[in-house]
Amino acid sequence: MKLLLHTTLAIFLLTFISPAVQGEPNSNEQGYSLNVEAFHSKVLNEQRTVVVQLPKSYADNPDKQYPVIYRLDGAGNLPMMNAVLESLQSQNAAPEVIIVAIENTDRLRDLYPTANQDPNGPVGYGGGGEKFLSFITTELMPMVESKYRIHDYRVIEGASAAGVFALYALSQKPELFNAALTYSAAVWWNYGASAKNTVAFLKSSKELDHFIYTSIGNEGAPMRPYYDDMISGMRANQPAGLRWKNEAYAGVSHNLVTAASSFSAYHHLFLPAYLRAQQFNGDIDSIDEYYARVSQQRGETLVAPEWVIRELGYHYVGLQNYDKAIALFTHGIAKYPEMPDAYNGLAYGYEQMGEYKKALESVNKALALSTSEHDGHQIYVNRQTRLQSLLKE
Repeated sequence: MKLLLHTTLAIFLLTFISPAVQGEPNSNEQGYSLNVEAFHSKVLNEQRTVVVQLPKSYADNPDKQYPVIYRLDGAGNLPMMNAVLESLQSQNAAPEVIIVAIENTDRLRDLYPTANQDPNGPVGYGGGGEKFLSFITTELMPMVESKYRIHDYRVIEGASAAGVFALYALSQKPELFNAALTYSAAVWWNYGASAKNTVAFLKSSKELDHFIYTSIGNEGAPMRPYYDDMISGMRANQPAGLRWKNEAYAGVSHNLVTAASSFSAYHHLFLPAYLRAQQFNGDIDSIDEYYARVSQQRGETLVAPEWVIRELGYHYVGLQNYDKAIALFTHGIAKYPEMPDAYNGLAYGYEQMGEYKKALESVNKALALSTSEHDGHQIYVNRQTRLQSLLKE
């Protein structure tokens, strides 16, 4: 069996990133730089291989650090991951990431924390999860994070048995992993031991600033009852601060749940660079808090652009919540006192309220800060003319 696994891996690496030379960058068909890292693990006492995929901007940004996804079950997952992440990145809804794809040697041994005693599966298999986690945290992570520009936002991701391990890794090392993405995690293993462990972990955590994604397809017994019990337990014991998304895909088979779930998992994991109205809780101080969280995910400092604050103001004008709208427009001016659009936003809010004198004062400030070449200049002029006419009436 081990010979077959190693042969399959060798064929895959040759076709996926040929020519593959250990430690030297190669590229795949999607244009990403890939490194094959093969080394001897003292913890596992065997040779291990990972494929490290670097962002397309990596070489051009020598000072930039990137979040990292540790993807279980190897580099065969990279094409789908790239397609989904690129679609989100095109809308600035996800950062570029480094992906560390961990190839398997003995999957059942490594990915299940306990040996299985349930006759519905292979009895006696598993139980190597603790040692495998030690390999990742004491050997793999130090090697990867010393060699590549990774900041400390780490995601662990996997399906089926690997989903079980992802939940286990987060529960055992919450200080190392910020998120676990799991697809149809095989929590039935050993009479639901991992499901019970996950619930116990959440129950013992008063606060958890992490993200968990769980999903399932059309699974039946023995899987579904254990999974449903886990979800109920997680819901009843969700600690403060935890972001958690659970989804069920009716009619989707076990092996297709990853494909069905991936977009949603990344979409809910990563915070967009542009705060949307539906994500805003109405507290102006929360804008800075949101961007602090975005910055923490991405490893770089991001602040709310002027137009984002102004769009929030427009949203509340549409709701006729003028007090909140004016507060937001005023906040935008305080943050960006030299930007004419900020004053025009406030002028718009006052105009909609019927406060034409205040609106005129604001649009006059916008005009004072702009020139005829400014994109919004004619809009300011038109508003000024309209307001002057309204005040004469």
